[in-house]
Amino acid sequence: MNIEGIYKIFKTHPIVTIDSRKITEGCLFFALKGENFDGNAFAEKAIETGAAYAFIDNPHFQKSDYMILVDDVLTTLQQLATHHRRQFDIPVIAIAGSNGKTTTKELVAAVMNSHYPTHFTKGNFNNHIGVPLTLLQLTEEHEAAIIEIGANHQGETHDLCVISEPTHGVVTNMGKDHLEGFGGIEGVKKGNSEIYRWLAKHRGTVFVNEDEAFLQDWLPKEGLHKICYHKTDSLSMDTPQYQVRLDKAAPLLEVSFLNEKGEVVHTKTQIVGDYNFANINTAIAIGKYFKVPATKISKAISDYLPSMNRSQLTKYGEATVILDAYNANPSSMALALKNLAQMPQAKKVAIMGDMFELGDESEAEHQGIYELAKSLNLNILVVIGKTFSQIALPTEGVVFETNVQAKEWFEQQNFDADTCILIKGSRGMKLEILLER
Repeated sequence: MNIEGIYKIFKTHPIVTIDSRKITEGCLFFALKGENFDGNAFAEKAIETGAAYAFIDNPHFQKSDYMILVDDVLTTLQQLATHHRRQFDIPVIAIAGSNGKTTTKELVAAVMNSHYPTHFTKGNFNNHIGVPLTLLQLTEEHEAAIIEIGANHQGETHDLCVISEPTHGVVTNMGKDHLEGFGGIEGVKKGNSEIYRWLAKHRGTVFVNEDEAFLQDWLPKEGLHKICYHKTDSLSMDTPQYQVRLDKAAPLLEVSFLNEKGEVVHTKTQIVGDYNFANINTAIAIGKYFKVPATKISKAISDYLPSMNRSQLTKYGEATVILDAYNANPSSMALALKNLAQMPQAKKVAIMGDMFELGDESEAEHQGIYELAKSLNLNILVVIGKTFSQIALPTEGVVFETNVQAKEWFEQQNFDADTCILIKGSRGMKLEILLER
């Protein structure tokens, strides 16, 4: 069956799932394979529990006409998503980069959705499976789409652009993430800039933060419509349209920008860390470009509340906690530590977990972050994980190999109201358990 035939089935049954435990009546089940499972084995159960059709790629499991055999289920899912995306003549904004992708995506989506019905990536559905699933949720009511693109090796960003066919794009920054897969920082730059080359080939529009290093170096000379923006120290009628002023960084960000009449709009946010200013600046620039009224931009940003362990400002007893435990790499860790040093509380506590996927540079990068943390004269420095524990000296801080050990120590502390605690590490460290009662 060709993709047009499959699309006719999808139009009648527009709910897609890849999890046989989450079957809804009349959905389509795509039997994907993984390292430790074969979705083909669950196709029959999916039909029995309500799926209209199951797409499989192993003829051994084809037990009925409701099981449609294809060459490769994942490829079929991706092709179906691209075919569906092509039915929509709307802006599709792809967001790539090393740090801040999800926060930027959430802020851009909030701004755009305040004026246009906008579909956007939920959670971390930003890979070769998540992007197609996101695209397949587009409906006729949507007037814009925001697609987060995650990558950990060369070619992945390009492949996700091929699937999603973005009309607009942004690279948040180029930092030291996934060094192992990309092959070092130069590989990171090359990989992230794949979105530039794809958009240039298709005459797309790119949003460029001029405050970020390396971005402009990788822009193709032809084919792109460029919208540039950066932080400004002053706002006036002579200020370029897309500039934003940082008014306050701690404990929460406050920013200002000009409205349609050239008047200053001051916005208080619920976002911690001046490293998040770039994410806000990007959302404002994109909102302005798409003519979202300034009042709606301001309200969308002020209403946005971080979640999913990303730069969340919370409490542990009387102490203030910055929970940033969703992910970590040397670039984001350095920014988070420097922000902690700027917080108004007198006592500073940094709890750092290992950073993963750094390859041969892992020891050196952990050492660099450890030295930076020591230089900030924090009251307490805690490191957790196999790599950090081999570098750190117990005389200079508190050292644990596991998060369980750290949790036992953490629960015995009496942090007062004048204490700010940063908790940051890679996802696999699961440092959020420190706050679980």
